[in-house]
Amino acid sequence: MAKILKGAPVAASLNDKIRRDVLALEAAGTKPRLAILRVGTRPDDLAYERSIMKLCSVVNIGVRCINLPEDVHDNTFYSMLEDMNTDMSIHGILMFRPLPDCIDSEKARNMIRPEKDVDGCTDASLVGVFTGRQEGYDPCTAQAVMEILKYYNIPIEGRRAAVVGRSLVVGRPVAMMLLKENATVTLCHTRTPDISAETSDADIIVACTGHAGSVGEECFSDGQTVIDVGINWDEQAGKMCGDVDYDGARPIVSAITPVPGGVGSVTTSVLLTHVTEAAKRLSQ
Repeated sequence: MAKILKGAPVAASLNDKIRRDVLALEAAGTKPRLAILRVGTRPDDLAYERSIMKLCSVVNIGVRCINLPEDVHDNTFYSMLEDMNTDMSIHGILMFRPLPDCIDSEKARNMIRPEKDVDGCTDASLVGVFTGRQEGYDPCTAQAVMEILKYYNIPIEGRRAAVVGRSLVVGRPVAMMLLKENATVTLCHTRTPDISAETSDADIIVACTGHAGSVGEECFSDGQTVIDVGINWDEQAGKMCGDVDYDGARPIVSAITPVPGGVGSVTTSVLLTHVTEAAKRLSQ
């Protein structure tokens, strides 16, 4: 039966470092501060916002929440975003997406200054992931995957990794981050003819398809580590589930992250790690 790679101890380790960094910054006269820009009242956005605010309170990071109506005028939105860019008391900006159709999402995300892009959503940050020239920050969920692997001492260098999903939010960035750690990486997607053929020989599988149970037990073999990034709602079971067939995978593989309680619980801590790093850079 697989070892369960819980996110809580990984997050706790990151949070301890955040607290130390905040104390050092405050001693030097800087109070780290995050700005959250949300349009509308999507339940998943509200849940994530609450978790961020709770952790900010625990680690003593300041937070400013700007909540705009769904029908906000685009110029109002862009003006608010630019105010966050120029406000030197704000060290990181988190903009919830997707945005309503009235706002140009591409323009909006690339308005965020790279040095404040703690969510890693701008082109400048993504270029850094692919080239190693770090202007902004790594996408938080992709980095959370790497933090889990490193915390549990899962070997990466020289290992074979299969990433199932090619989004710019997780799939492609985490593939590049695994490559940077000298893994041999296969990136699978909806047009891959036989995903199980690509994953069954991998040492590490990262599932980030965005579809519940889409990575089935036929994809797994003995000795693998499986990182499930997915967060989905199973209507029949009435509970959260991942992209992996968890019950099918667990008797086969060596280690697996749960959903909930895995990658998602680390992502918020990664975000606030970026805020403290941004505060250090901007205060120099």
